[in-house]
Amino acid sequence: MKRVLVILVMAVILVSYSCKEEATADDIQVVTPEEMQQISQLEDIQLVDVRTPEEYKEGYIENFQNIDYLSPEFEKEISKLDKTKPVIVYCRSGKRSSKCAAKMKEKGFVKVYDLDGGIAKWKFKGYDLKTKSLP
Repeated sequence: MKRVLVILVMAVILVSYSCKEEATADDIQVVTPEEMQQISQLEDIQLVDVRTPEEYKEGYIENFQNIDYLSPEFEKEISKLDKTKPVIVYCRSGKRSSKCAAKMKEKGFVKVYDLDGGIAKWKFKGYDLKTKSLP
């Protein structure tokens, strides 16, 4: 009987700890294109495309600014953003934006969203892209 009680108590502690971890506001949240579209409509959110300027020129999501993750100026450019406001990041497939999101959390950004599958998944789902010529 004691053994069952100990196992039950351990299970309750484990479940309550797991729930607490998921609810932490400091985590990086990976979002779907549908969720990102809703979140990006919020007034005080920063929108960042971390692809190269060449990739950005091929097509980008409206209202996102381009800050190249591979650029030597990346750290400087990211430091210009407001750490107290949420930020959404995306890249081509999700690899660079994932690294960028982790770096932003290390630097003290309060809330970071990362687009699952990057712009490739955004396009696959049929969402619009904008294009413009860059100097």
